[in-house]
Amino acid sequence: MSSNRYLTQLLFKPFRSGLVSAADRDELDEWLGEDPDIIADSREVEAGLETFLQNNAVPPPPNVSSAIWQRIGGTEILKHEPRPYYAPPTPEPARSGYVEVEVSDSYMRVHKNWRVAFITVFVLSKIFLIAGLYYYFKADTQTQEIDRLKSVIQQTAPAGRLP
Repeated sequence: MSSNRYLTQLLFKPFRSGLVSAADRDELDEWLGEDPDIIADSREVEAGLETFLQNNAVPPPPNVSSAIWQRIGGTEILKHEPRPYYAPPTPEPARSGYVEVEVSDSYMRVHKNWRVAFITVFVLSKIFLIAGLYYYFKADTQTQEIDRLKSVIQQTAPAGRLP
């Protein structure tokens, strides 16, 4: 395999940033030791990435920056004590033998309102279903009645006097 193939596939950038698979990394490490062109290109890509990262670096906040410079200067940085995720309950003096419970039933009120809305929609759907069936059967019986009356008129009317 030639070095030009790997240069065209751009394996150097993912390789240096750690995004290639272990097999590709081992294969590229083998060829880095063999081909001086690949070594030179690898160093060039690394230098390009380094300058890109230096030019686009985001400076840390001032307090973090000063803490870093203090640590570099040899002074010890004071560590914060770890805080628990929740505040431990503080014991309160007992007022009576009952446990006080605060209830916020806003969820229940919303839940009850939705329950009423769903019941209303359900009842209205049943009413409209019954009304639709009633008018469907009423229209069907009326068409049957009209057809029956037309046949009666045709039977009773003389042959020449049909309306």
